[in-house]
Amino acid sequence: MGKPWFRTKQYGYGASLPCSWEGWAVLVLFIGVMIGLSALPVPLTQPHRWLGVALRIGLVIGFIVLVWRKSDKPWGWRWGGK
Repeated sequence: MGKPWFRTKQYGYGASLPCSWEGWAVLVLFIGVMIGLSALPVPLTQPHRWLGVALRIGLVIGFIVLVWRKSDKPWGWRWGGK
């Protein structure tokens, strides 16, 4: 798997902020693409509203899968050190 890009949370479920430059690059790219999709001109998005929603859902699912695969431990509920 290589070195992790994200660390799992100490409390709760999932991953926290990135722990390597690759993780930060993916996070910045994800945020940039989401903002870019919101900034599309109305004539492009008006006829096919479902396309924008589908793109956003696909990006979010893809980002979650990438973070899950590049985390340092399996995801699970954590209670700190307990």
